[in-house]
Amino acid sequence: KAPNMLAMIFGLGLIHGLGLSTRLQQLPLSEDSLLMNIISFNIGIELGQTSALAVMLILISAFRKSPAFGSFSKVANVFLICAGAYLFLMQMHGYEHTANSEEYAVTTSTQVVEKNTVTKETSTKQSDWKDIITVSIPARDEIEYKLIVAKEESFQYAWESDKGELFYDFHGEPKGDTTGYFESFEKDTRSQSTGTIVTTFEGTHGWYWKNNNSHLVNITLKVKGNYQRLDSGLEDIQTTPADTDTPVKPKRISID
Repeated sequence: KAPNMLAMIFGLGLIHGLGLSTRLQQLPLSEDSLLMNIISFNIGIELGQTSALAVMLILISAFRKSPAFGSFSKVANVFLICAGAYLFLMQMHGYEHTANSEEYAVTTSTQVVEKNTVTKETSTKQSDWKDIITVSIPARDEIEYKLIVAKEESFQYAWESDKGELFYDFHGEPKGDTTGYFESFEKDTRSQSTGTIVTTFEGTHGWYWKNNNSHLVNITLKVKGNYQRLDSGLEDIQTTPADTDTPVKPKRISID
């Protein structure tokens, strides 16, 4: 019986640990002293569980002498089995939505950019903006959205996520470059950003977003200025080609 009991304890501990590690990934833990944060979190969990089990052991030991303990034990075990099965199904249902969140997202009037959904919205209240674009990023996924901009042109932008912070890299690649070179103008983890930029080379300029959340995130991107949307056609823009051998950083007027 002892080996069977050890195997059962090991299996339950493994399932519990995997579930806890999944939840731990969703916590907003600071990257500073990350190892100590994780260790402290686990120590706190263990102390809480030990305290709760100690109280339960004392109460059950006192109640064990009662004639009603046998019936109570059967009812309690049936309830725990049913509750555990229900929680397991709820977790699997949530995982299915997380793993395949793009299948559950409702979109209309869509244009496909790479593997994610992009929709263009128009509103009379937002007439100051040239384009208002919604980018949907599934959980644990990523996307780049780019504009074609000529040299010494400017555009203004503002973007905001509807649920949670995102890691992003606002950057540009010179036209004709084949080395993979790019310039980062702003890199951070936030839920929104606004600014205006003047380019010093012709090429694509835009954003890389990484959704580390466990849910779908929609980004509302507003832009205006002299640019061309990469997802709206690729007509040539008549400008002097940039010097791709020695690209320089675009001049930032304001990044809020």
